[in-house]
Amino acid sequence: MGRINNKEKISLHVKTLKIVKTILDENPDIKVIFEGSETPLEARMKLREWVMRYLDKNPHTKNYYLQKATGHPALKRIAFRDYAAIRLMDYLDYEGRAFIDPNRKNKELISQPIKNLWLAINLGKGSAEEDFFLDMLFLFRQINGQLSRKTPTKKQVEVWMENHPTGLDEDVVAIRRANKKHIIKKLVKKISSGTLKSQRFQFTNGMSDEEKYHKALEWWEDHRFHLVFAIKNPGLLNEMMSSSLREETLRAIKKAKNKGIPIFVNPYYLSLISVEITPGKTGADLPMRDYIFPSKELISEFGHIHAWEKEDIIQPGEPNAAGWILPPYFNVHRRYPEVAIFIPDTAGRACGGLCVSCQRMYDFQSGRFNFDLDKLVPKTSWPEKMKLLLEYWEKDTQLRDILITGGDAFMNTDSSLRQILEGVYQMALSKKNANHYRPAGEKYAELLRVRLGTRLPVFLPQRITPELIQILAEFKEKASEIGVKQFVIQTHIQSAMEITPEARDGIKRIIDAGWIVTNQMVFTAASSRRGHTAKLRKVLNDIGVVPYYTFSVKGFMENYHNFATNERAAQERVEEKYVGNISKKDLYYIKGLPDNAEDMINSLKEFRKNKDIPFIATDRSVLNMPGVGKSLSYRTIGITNDGRRILKFEHDQTRTHSPIIDSMGNVVIIESKSINAYLNQMENFGEDRNTYKTIWGYSASETESRMPIFQYPDYQFKTTNELTNFRIDQKDINEHYFESATSNCN
Repeated sequence: MGRINNKEKISLHVKTLKIVKTILDENPDIKVIFEGSETPLEARMKLREWVMRYLDKNPHTKNYYLQKATGHPALKRIAFRDYAAIRLMDYLDYEGRAFIDPNRKNKELISQPIKNLWLAINLGKGSAEEDFFLDMLFLFRQINGQLSRKTPTKKQVEVWMENHPTGLDEDVVAIRRANKKHIIKKLVKKISSGTLKSQRFQFTNGMSDEEKYHKALEWWEDHRFHLVFAIKNPGLLNEMMSSSLREETLRAIKKAKNKGIPIFVNPYYLSLISVEITPGKTGADLPMRDYIFPSKELISEFGHIHAWEKEDIIQPGEPNAAGWILPPYFNVHRRYPEVAIFIPDTAGRACGGLCVSCQRMYDFQSGRFNFDLDKLVPKTSWPEKMKLLLEYWEKDTQLRDILITGGDAFMNTDSSLRQILEGVYQMALSKKNANHYRPAGEKYAELLRVRLGTRLPVFLPQRITPELIQILAEFKEKASEIGVKQFVIQTHIQSAMEITPEARDGIKRIIDAGWIVTNQMVFTAASSRRGHTAKLRKVLNDIGVVPYYTFSVKGFMENYHNFATNERAAQERVEEKYVGNISKKDLYYIKGLPDNAEDMINSLKEFRKNKDIPFIATDRSVLNMPGVGKSLSYRTIGITNDGRRILKFEHDQTRTHSPIIDSMGNVVIIESKSINAYLNQMENFGEDRNTYKTIWGYSASETESRMPIFQYPDYQFKTTNELTNFRIDQKDINEHYFESATSNCN
């Protein structure tokens, strides 16, 4: 019968046994296989024969399982029930495999769905839990046809979208106007009493309360006012929110503060959070609340959080996880051959607020917070250091794209941002001039794209001043003359509720300056509700923004609350985002829109009207993998005893990667949350879990191709294929990838 450990001798709960009985009642073949097998191994062999008979009748599915056919075209050729056959085969192939689980402090676990079923059916015992058996129940329902997929109609998707208000709705604007008035009055009182102090923002002696209020209204339009008086204290936070925080939320915030987790909410953004129960609006700001209020899992894990993206770990002179050798100052991050991230030693390292899902949370554990602006004043040595750092782009053969972020690029002062952009211009000019002396085939890639990463259009739209816009416009005019072709403000808007009249107007000013605005959102649990992301795409298009990425939540147990499973991301793409899909011919029309960035709002409006679509689905749904690249190409190869799926990811084959991916295996990720736990969370949000039931079936996915609008323009010359600043250390590869930490335990 095989070895059974003590945990597997525990009798299963009656509720769990009922699920097992349902599996047998609905699947007579499975009942015969498992009840007629004396050991789990025998059941495994019989089940493999049973599934292979199914695959032999479906050659396209069999080829996909065998990876003889891959990519979107291959996936589209298989039926929904075929997903289940492939998953069963993958379960059989990986049965008994051990994995290291970072969600459980690197505890080793074994994927053994067949053994779990055998123990439950024949002995009524085992260590598997209810969520595991529910997942198996729906797996068999999928393969027997009971769980089927009928793609929701466009009308249904639009109904879901209507469930989500926006920050431009008149009633929402009115609610926030009242919030703003309340917050300003509180601030006036505390500034007057000396509880809150600032050298820049002070009342003069003899001012009446009304005069103070109107002076504070003026200050409200200055982004520095919001940074100076950002709320960092739990008690003050609750006071500013009219004491509306639930007791458990307030306790959690206090506990987080005591443990060292920072609180940083600026008054403007706080005014967007509802403090009253409003029919049709309560819960609309949930994605925003879940970005500023810490979860119990984050509080518990803080102090033990590990960096998710391994290439962020840099040792001077040594290649990072992607193989790139970087400058020694921790100012450059890099994954891909064509692009690197530039992080200045300025206030641009700071943010206008704190997102609790921030990928830098692991760094905050050391007390290195990016909210102390006084410590981020550029040192006198910064201009010279910046020049040395930008030489990294100039002397690299493949770099053609610079993403200036931090922190937040718009947190730079005007003088710092002007200085940084001037440095980028001089670097691009030097690289272009040096190419005159290189023959065809040996020329370096010249700078084609400049991006500024910022969340301030929604965190602090007051920052988008005429002076800032002038800097952007002047740089574009000058850089265009030396061959830079793409100018992008890459923002992060999480919800249509974040798009206020102030944000809309600020973004329009950016567009008028000739820069396009793209958006990447994080697909948190709250923002994964039916229709939410589709509504965001629509409102983004309405104000001239082009969706760029929709990211699955990265990280481990610290982000458990905000994690929406990758299966939900795949479901949203197929069942909701599809209404914004356009033809290949139209994709190339869209590609030309940035050439007339100033007309982006009208262009997007007219195009959608002509095609009768609510939004243009230009974003790619992906996960930032812990090693190299972004992908949503996965297969479900295993499942934990508590029902969490184990996914094997392949690298995105639609873009250029570091050559290191040819030297490593696939990336295995254990999800932190089971499908049933996710659906329970949706119910707690007030959602009907039945509208999500096809989520159980999305056990395979393929990464969407990059949209032409986001591809680099071609050069008029042939560049070199040589790689600089790159080295593969074979001994380090396995250290960074989870699949290498697996073993067979049959």
